[in-house]
Amino acid sequence: MFSTGQIYFAIFFVTAFTAAMIWSYRKDLQRHKIHYKNTAIKVFLGGILITIAFILIRIVLK
Repeated sequence: MFSTGQIYFAIFFVTAFTAAMIWSYRKDLQRHKIHYKNTAIKVFLGGILITIAFILIRIVLK
């Protein structure tokens, strides 16, 4: 199905992409701690509020 060259390219690409993502994340880690404090909590609460809103809309339109 795939040629040997395509398989080697896929393996190289996945490895290089993963390494670049790890390097980029570690490079920006200090900035994230400064600029994005409590972001996980805000995203979680936003998800809960959206879920509640959808449930309420579903109940009202029923």
